[in-house]
Amino acid sequence: MTTLVNFSSPSGSDGRGEWRTAVKRALLFALWASVVATGRFGLAQTPTLYVIGGQGVTLTGTEVKEVYLGDKVFSGSVKLVPVDNAAAREAFLSKVMGMTPSKYESVWTKKAFRDALNPPNLLSTDAQVVEFVKRTIGAVGYVSTPPSDVTIIQKF
Repeated sequence: MTTLVNFSSPSGSDGRGEWRTAVKRALLFALWASVVATGRFGLAQTPTLYVIGGQGVTLTGTEVKEVYLGDKVFSGSVKLVPVDNAAAREAFLSKVMGMTPSKYESVWTKKAFRDALNPPNLLSTDAQVVEFVKRTIGAVGYVSTPPSDVTIIQKF
């Protein structure tokens, strides 16, 4: 019979110490590999986001956050119509807004009761957001792919 793994030690010990060390090393390697693979601790890049605007929209980077919190509703004389993008929402909230989805929803729940404001409509894809922005005066949206035929307000 062939022995694939020899747990005995040449020093005469029972080999448990070496085996435990090998297991610890394997577990530490697995933990390290999972951290790298999932992008924890800033190792992974968040996608580039493009905030886009429709006809009549001029905003600065800081005003984008105000628009998505309902604090800025006009760009000059044009009423702003922000729209959320389900495909890029988590990255947008983290990177641009600096908040979690639950915090964002909580802010809008309070604004709905206190200020009678509605949160931005939620569209499913980048393509839907681009089309909405193209055909809606005052529209503001965000996408993860570089758009064409719309104004890029800010790149994050």
